Amino acid sequence: MMIPRRKDFFDSIFDDSMLTRKEVKVMKTDIEEKDGNYIFTIDVPGFAKENINIELENGYLTVSAKITNSIEENKKYIYQERYTGECSRSFYVGDDVQEEDVKAKFNDGILNITIPVEKETKRETKKYIQID
Repeated sequence: MMIPRRKDFFDSIFDDSMLTRKEVKVMKTDIEEKDGNYIFTIDVPGFAKENINIELENGYLTVSAKITNSIEENKKYIYQERYTGECSRSFYVGDDVQEEDVKAKFNDGILNITIPVEKETKRETKKYIQID
């Protein structure tokens, strides 16, 4: 015979379907075009500024972040959601974007990156040279 487990305080708190999803929603990003720039607004709550890196390589802007929480092994956790690890996102921003074009600010867990909109370059038409 199986004895039903009694419900307690923690069951009601952690019985939320939002908490049991397998989805990882890290580095949620909004990108807007404004005044000739792309503005990236990236949520990185809990990350320290010195643990966030922005790289520009081959036209891709990659934002990566690392967090290390000291988890005490002698504690008995009932439920744990905080994590230790790394995450990253990459965005194609164009081959013409240079490092000096990228501006970044970090405040209250939000990273703002501004990049100028890629200007369309007028391609030269072929010019033929006459042979004498």
